[in-house]
Amino acid sequence: MKRLLITLLLPWLLEAQSIPELFDTLKAHPQVKADTLVVQKSKIASDMVDSSLYPKIDLFASYDNYSTATGMVPVPPDQLLDMVKDKSVAQPFSTDIYRAGANFSMPIFVKSLYTTADKAEAMQRSAEAKKHINILKNEALIVGANANFLYLVSLKKALDGKEKSLLETHKTLQIKVNNGRSPASALYKINDSLNEVAIAKNNIDLQKQKLISSIESLTGVRLLEPVSMEHIGKYEEGSFDSLKPLQEKIKADRASRKAQKERLYPALYAHGSYVYSQGKAYNNGKDVDETYGNIGLILKIPLLEMNQYDSIALSGVTLRASEVELEKMRDELRAEAKMLSSSLSLLENSQKLYTRSIENKKELLKIAKVNFNSGRLSTEEYLRYEDAVVVQEANLYKTEATQWQTEMQLAVIYANNIEEMVR
Repeated sequence: MKRLLITLLLPWLLEAQSIPELFDTLKAHPQVKADTLVVQKSKIASDMVDSSLYPKIDLFASYDNYSTATGMVPVPPDQLLDMVKDKSVAQPFSTDIYRAGANFSMPIFVKSLYTTADKAEAMQRSAEAKKHINILKNEALIVGANANFLYLVSLKKALDGKEKSLLETHKTLQIKVNNGRSPASALYKINDSLNEVAIAKNNIDLQKQKLISSIESLTGVRLLEPVSMEHIGKYEEGSFDSLKPLQEKIKADRASRKAQKERLYPALYAHGSYVYSQGKAYNNGKDVDETYGNIGLILKIPLLEMNQYDSIALSGVTLRASEVELEKMRDELRAEAKMLSSSLSLLENSQKLYTRSIENKKELLKIAKVNFNSGRLSTEEYLRYEDAVVVQEANLYKTEATQWQTEMQLAVIYANNIEEMVR
């Protein structure tokens, strides 16, 4: 049924037309499945620690052949004397003994086991937090790649506009050259500019393939065109929740060091067994079967455990290394967040300035065309006006893409829900 559902949904998944659809396919991709398996492994590891607190029961069966008659069960001296006096009584000694029974053991008080369980739970939380952060990072990469895809598409449209304008100029200029009113060299300059436009468009297509591949590697979806995006929310500043995986790991490291120390504490165990033995009595050959059981406590007190002292020292170094790494990452994130936050307002202002500049340059291009057609402007000067419009449009589109990427980086730093920010 599950395979059938995937088969029915596959064509839809491969034709995702929105950012939410790309996010959905991301969560079903091996990128996320690998993190899910890590979480499952940490959950099983936690369960294994908890299981060590339960009794262990083993069933067994054995056969032993001895060179001399051996006791099947301990026999008190007064009972043994009666058996020796009466030869008709089968004595529980035999050279061939069959045994079956059960053993059990159980920790009553082993402090390190409880602390190890705390460590396992912290590692599980760390794995879950890491999975969440990795999803956010991949969603941010998808948004950033799609934003660059949109930038390239817009840039190509701008180049198409420039190409159309140049072709119109080329058509007018060709007439002038044919009539002897303009030199043929002017056509070479226009043709060269058209060739540069073609080169730029080809380079854009190459860059688009890289972005398409990047999105496909995360989602399994191969986009032919970028999907539309709009803001439905803004990032929210707060604590650096992207550090939570490391913070939980530090809790696990602390528990690990504590557990290593606690292994030097006294430990109390319960144990017991039940044995059924069968054989032929050595004194008269009669069949003998006996049962024997015991239950007791063991107090284990470590006195000299040199290896354990080394383990304690190593766990302390591991903890300190994690704490230093957390301090380093917190400082880096604080500086990065401050820089990204400051750049957002500058990017917004740049977009306004670029938009105003494009409007002005387009008007100047219209004037330049008139002057060029009337012979009051050289070909080189006219082409500079054509280039200026496209360059400024490229700056605008690139700034828009950069703003998307900046917002996504901040969302990851603060572990915001990207799905509530972008649609």
